[in-house]
Amino acid sequence: MKLATYRDGSRDGKLVLVTRDLARAAFVPDIAHTLQAALDHWSELEHTMRLRSEQLEAGRLAGAFPFQAGMCMAPLPRAYQWADGSAYLHHVELVRRARGAQMPPELMNDPLMYQGGSDVLLGARDDIVCADADWGIDFEAEAAVITGDVPAGVTPVQAEAAVRLLVLVNDVSLRNLIPAELAKGFGFVQSKPASAFSPVAVTPDELGDAWRDGKAHLQLNVWRGDSQVGRLRMGDDMQFSFGQLIAHLARTRSLGAGSIVGAGTVSNRDEDAGYGCIAECRMKEIIEHGQARTPFLQHGETICIEARDVRAETLFGEIVQRIVISTHHESQ
Repeated sequence: MKLATYRDGSRDGKLVLVTRDLARAAFVPDIAHTLQAALDHWSELEHTMRLRSEQLEAGRLAGAFPFQAGMCMAPLPRAYQWADGSAYLHHVELVRRARGAQMPPELMNDPLMYQGGSDVLLGARDDIVCADADWGIDFEAEAAVITGDVPAGVTPVQAEAAVRLLVLVNDVSLRNLIPAELAKGFGFVQSKPASAFSPVAVTPDELGDAWRDGKAHLQLNVWRGDSQVGRLRMGDDMQFSFGQLIAHLARTRSLGAGSIVGAGTVSNRDEDAGYGCIAECRMKEIIEHGQARTPFLQHGETICIEARDVRAETLFGEIVQRIVISTHHESQ
């Protein structure tokens, strides 16, 4: 199934089912008004939603209409939890090499993870509004999963069974604010504004054979303006599966349905794959040339992130965002 959340003037929007080709959609208020409501009662509602989705796919569902990505909020416009890991160790290695630091051996077995803000999550077409370009605005192209309820102390296998949906993420970072925050020893706050999510969330079975070992083996494409800067393989060089990341988060506490768990910036060792964030490009430049040459994002620039399957068809729709420098920042 493919699901999305349409704007309806409320904070949480209105749940829609979407066809595989992202051409048609339909509201299902008799099943669930919001995606969170569907997640809260997934075991009871999934079968009915799938039957309704099949009707939509076959063109037999009354009330269907053309799907518009521009109408979409984030699949979960606000979530009970958003935690982002760093499963691609090549990204971590680059950052540490650029500043002459060694890679701690424990990172091979114990993932990095931070708790992000989840009260306001951006839709795929929402602007990235920032008060100052000197804060170092960067994109981070990622994948994440949305879970059902997860008990504390689960194994990675049990955790993977709790995956309900997959989404793409632009985990926006303000790079020039990060060093001072990390120096305090207490993590990200101001340097991590609202993240943006793909128009559509998909159940793992929509990926077919590309969903295996708790990883999404898809091509992730990233554009900065008209230039494609990333042709990344999401399943490659991923040290920790989504099952392992969820289990790490749930080691000492349970997770509520609707928790979002990310895998961090997709990063491949293959140079031809490009990059999933500007910081990684800059780290390579520092290593090779002694200084960074690529600037962070400026007012008016656009970022596009999307993933394609083996048939080169888009799965989640595109995240397309524009950078807006404005001191009059109103929440989305």
